[in-house]
Amino acid sequence: MRWGRAGFARPLPHAVASPETIVMPMPKASSVAEYLERLPPQAAAPFRELYEIVKAAAPDAAEVIKWGTPAFELNRILYSISAFKDHMNFVPTTKTLSEFHEEIDSLGWDRTKGILQFPYDKPLPSDLIRRIAERRVWDVRENDARFGV
Repeated sequence: MRWGRAGFARPLPHAVASPETIVMPMPKASSVAEYLERLPPQAAAPFRELYEIVKAAAPDAAEVIKWGTPAFELNRILYSISAFKDHMNFVPTTKTLSEFHEEIDSLGWDRTKGILQFPYDKPLPSDLIRRIAERRVWDVRENDARFGV
């Protein structure tokens, strides 16, 4: 068994199928509430903490499912969050994240151009996440900043 998109179990492609080993793919969550209910046990508490931080930064944002994961929108996508087997992702924009890259690197968090990754076994940098989320909200409100930029 391996973990697929958003932390849900998927059968290995090379697994021998038998009636005992067939695992039906779980349908994608149709709402953020449903996504939160389906979290793997190791993800539930840390992911809810991440969810609360980014929700507080944009309390009037619509909660939607994009790419099978929770996203927040204010006329444009603000950011998304996702849970996996061993970590969770916070996905603002590349531009927003780049404004914090020195601090992120100094704290030793894993990141790519547009994704900040948090393992479940470490405390979340709540203040940093809040400031990144607030910066993204400001950029959308003030500059109508697109998500893919």
